[in-house]
Amino acid sequence: MGPARAGEVIAHPSVNLTADEVRDAFLGEKQLAGDLRLIPVDNTAIQTEFLSKILQTDARKYAARWTRKTFREGIAAPAIKGSDAEVIAFVRSTPGAIGYVSAAPTTAIKVLEKF
Repeated sequence: MGPARAGEVIAHPSVNLTADEVRDAFLGEKQLAGDLRLIPVDNTAIQTEFLSKILQTDARKYAARWTRKTFREGIAAPAIKGSDAEVIAFVRSTPGAIGYVSAAPTTAIKVLEKF
């Protein structure tokens, strides 16, 4: 049996990213996928697991990185949603959106990566 999964990175059907590109989008290094502006969104319900497993960082370092990015480059940090349902609704209705949830619905959403 493999390691337990904490969640899934999901995207609007318009988004197609590799695992490295997902990481770069949440770190503010990748803002576009073709002509489409990427809109990452954080999920407080499973943020600790996402930061640890996908970004290899913790909440303090992640927040500090975004503070620097905001001041130096004028890039806004990902919006914060409080639950899987909020992230799913946002991603489903927003072209370019990517987020992460504990379990993705089976329709109208694209799963990019499991963690």
